[in-house]
Amino acid sequence: MDTLPQISEAEFEVMKIIWKYAPISTNEITEKLTQTTTWSPKTIQTLIKRLVTKRVLSYEKHSRVFVYTPLVEEKEYIVQKSHSFLERYYNGDITAMLSAYIEDDKLSEAEIDTLRSLLIKDPKDRRN
Repeated sequence: MDTLPQISEAEFEVMKIIWKYAPISTNEITEKLTQTTTWSPKTIQTLIKRLVTKRVLSYEKHSRVFVYTPLVEEKEYIVQKSHSFLERYYNGDITAMLSAYIEDDKLSEAEIDTLRSLLIKDPKDRRN
């Protein structure tokens, strides 16, 4: 797996909107984020520019409107972020991480049941 660029928490919030609605214009991104954050339109535009510079986003100009699409898939980014978290805090040991969550009652019975069913599945089925 190629290493993806590091993105900040704020940039990640922008990406969540883009992943969900792409292709999406600057105005649409701004409209959605001003509903859920206290960011100014200028701040949002700065975050978008950073993501373009980091090659996480591409854009096309349609007359006077910029339309953005992701260059990185959401799942790809989340998987890399999870591996990084696992390495950093649990030395890559997923069993240690899950044990910590289970022992601290961070997982519900339903979540444990879901994990159990995932572990029982045939590995060939997990790829779907």
